[in-house]
Amino acid sequence: MALLRSLSAQRTAISLVYGRNNSKSSSSVAVAACRSFHQRDRRSTTSTAEGAAPEATNGVNGARYMHTGDRPLQASTLVQPDLVSGEAVKRSIKQKSSQEKNPSPAGSPQRDPLDVTFNDPIAAFKSKTTGELMRAYLVYMICSSEKLVEHNMTLLKLARNLLGQKLFVLLMKSSFYGHFVAGENRHTIVPALERLRSFGVKPILDYSVEEDITQEEAEKREVESSVSSAGDKKEEGSMPQYHVDKSFADRRYKVSSARTYFYLNEATCERNMEIFIKCLEAVSDDDRKAPRAVATGATFGTGITAIKLTALGRPQLLLQLSEVIMRTRKYMEDMVGGQGNVLTHHKTIKDLEKYYSSLGDNKDVKEFLNNVTSDKEGILHLFPWSGIVDEDSQLSDTFRVPDPQTGQMRRLISQIPPKEEEMFRNMIRRLNTIVKAAADLDVRIMVDAEQTYFQPAISRITLEMMRKYNKEKAIVFNTYQCYLRETFREVNTDLEQAKRQNFYFGAKLVRGAYMDQERDRAKSLGYPDPVNPTFEATTDMYHKTLSECLRRIKLMKDCDDDARKIGIMVASHNEDTVRFAIQQMKEIGISPEDKVICFGQLLGMCDYITFPLGQAGYSAYKYIPYGPVEEVLPYLSRRAQENKGVLKKIKKEKRLLLSEIRRRLLRGQLFYKPKGNYVPI
Repeated sequence: MALLRSLSAQRTAISLVYGRNNSKSSSSVAVAACRSFHQRDRRSTTSTAEGAAPEATNGVNGARYMHTGDRPLQASTLVQPDLVSGEAVKRSIKQKSSQEKNPSPAGSPQRDPLDVTFNDPIAAFKSKTTGELMRAYLVYMICSSEKLVEHNMTLLKLARNLLGQKLFVLLMKSSFYGHFVAGENRHTIVPALERLRSFGVKPILDYSVEEDITQEEAEKREVESSVSSAGDKKEEGSMPQYHVDKSFADRRYKVSSARTYFYLNEATCERNMEIFIKCLEAVSDDDRKAPRAVATGATFGTGITAIKLTALGRPQLLLQLSEVIMRTRKYMEDMVGGQGNVLTHHKTIKDLEKYYSSLGDNKDVKEFLNNVTSDKEGILHLFPWSGIVDEDSQLSDTFRVPDPQTGQMRRLISQIPPKEEEMFRNMIRRLNTIVKAAADLDVRIMVDAEQTYFQPAISRITLEMMRKYNKEKAIVFNTYQCYLRETFREVNTDLEQAKRQNFYFGAKLVRGAYMDQERDRAKSLGYPDPVNPTFEATTDMYHKTLSECLRRIKLMKDCDDDARKIGIMVASHNEDTVRFAIQQMKEIGISPEDKVICFGQLLGMCDYITFPLGQAGYSAYKYIPYGPVEEVLPYLSRRAQENKGVLKKIKKEKRLLLSEIRRRLLRGQLFYKPKGNYVPI
């Protein structure tokens, strides 16, 4: 009844919107603007003045331009994306009717114009049944209630106890689980994946089972697995952020959008590796079953599996490795001045020889210099990082530098017991096994970002995996969190390494998942806050980093180099960021068919962005969680928490859902069956 009352209340508002947008001028602007974004063969430059207002996903900032023929004309009237445009609805109906009368030629993929206001409910939800739309609206309504969300895990457990397992599973599948999760295993998710692909969207699979452990158990596991059996030795020059602190040992603290693994034993890590490989196989099976576009010779884009390094080994090893990396940077800063990675200083072996010349003919220094990685542009690495992923090298022996005063070799990492050295080699073996399987199955791997105290090690290992496996295409992708102050510099450095060592670079750009936790930890342990001060600064960082990646792609295209040597995923639920990426692509002449830029959103969130992109011929992905109902409850709890904050500020999806439900009811499409004929790029 609540839904019907809401529908009734919307009728007058929707009618007003229809009337407001019925004028000839606004109609022509909307249609022309929509068409302009799909004249992909034209290289006319468009301009935009889109800003970076906090959480401004509902507004178009500044003037938009449109094309009429080949002449750019400034739009005199803006289509407001925060309104459910009656003109957008009519346009979509007319377009659908036209497509039915004039279907695409046999074998050619279906493509729709893209409304960059993302305000077209038909385009947003044509892949959904009416029942799924009603379920989505119900879920969003519940997520809008702070009290329900705050106690959601308690309520879920209570419902399970009251209803029993069978009724509880049925309730979940008809509500939260059915909306946010694709299915229970790799076989039951197949229909969901097939439907996604038929509407131009590809999968990023994630087996979302988590242990439901108490805070005390999480803290106990984290402390035990983050401290060496030799003790937590804080030597001279050690950095407090790379040592465990019990106050923040439960890494779920103030984190609603990222899955967390707590180390138990090596056998658990082996099981996690097997689960990731099963995800790869599921994506590969889906790729092979997907039909191909015959006439154009095009093929579907590659599926993706997301993994986390903390699932594959002891966190202690990532902490120690991260500290080594940051201490190495400090060593170089003390040696030559400046800040940043070793690579950014452009120092040569001869520069180092001069620096150590006062030490005389020192055997250890000569051996150290022989192991330094460099090219004609300068030093890339002080240590033989390739040994980390390729050979059976010992961490304790690898990370040593000469003392500039005495010449004695100084360890940057504390002595690691043999058993823990073996654990590190096991973690790298597991990652190698996963990436090799991905390469064999032609599936991509996205290594998720984690907390800043793990991230230097995660990024370093991931880059070495890129160097090893990304020789002919981008198989391995790293993730960069744009709410961090150093993100632009880190991406720039990694792009430069990929260029100099000639491997394909893959990056997923996200805003980030650990902001509150990172700030509290930095303040408590007394190190600089790594997070940007404002939402606007994070948006600027995201756009600046994306622009640099696109600039480099354009340079490669202009030089007839392979532009696919850089692959970027714009993983964002922010409309302005997605529009910014599309506009940048148009301005520098990058088309969706170049397959260098893709877009990604979570299943059950921002369908009004993902599906119009996929249906318009852009490379679009959904992050697809799956797993048994009762074992994904922690995941469902997080999704509810995340949506609580988002949906209080952004009510657009609910309005679009109501608009489409109302339209179907009025047109007698209660039992609408989705059937797509789109080909993912």
